[in-house]
Amino acid sequence: MSAVVEVDVQNASGIAQVPDEQLIGDWISQVLAAARPGETCGFEMAVRIVGEDEGRELNKRFRRADKATNVLAFPADDAQLAALRGDTGARSLGDLVICGPVVLREALEQGKDPDHHWLHLLLHGTLHLLGYDHENAQDAADMESLETRILATWGIADPYTAIDDV
Repeated sequence: MSAVVEVDVQNASGIAQVPDEQLIGDWISQVLAAARPGETCGFEMAVRIVGEDEGRELNKRFRRADKATNVLAFPADDAQLAALRGDTGARSLGDLVICGPVVLREALEQGKDPDHHWLHLLLHGTLHLLGYDHENAQDAADMESLETRILATWGIADPYTAIDDV
């Protein structure tokens, strides 16, 4: 069973090779159901797909890295959002920013199916919104293991060891 999630998808990237909003929402629902089984509240989040200029600017501003990166996660501050949430009861997870051109370039360079790479990065970013990180070796191993298990439910090979997603 998939978690209930409302995903606002904004494609500001200027590229057409982006999964459609419904597919992105379905993927994220399944990720949440796998990462948080049995959780009953609804979720809401935004996914902004950007071009390299905006991706570079955001990465530079928030991570002090002067290059576009594949995914940035901005977790919601539950205390501030509680008042804004109204009566929906949905838990805001925050925002993901995905740099479309970087995703497509990485998929090509790594010999991966582009949809598999999109899904992996949406999964990776959503886990960041849920509080997972890879700041130390143990946290990275735990996060990568969860990502690998979830991707395997779609028949997608381990992205950390696979040369080509099958």
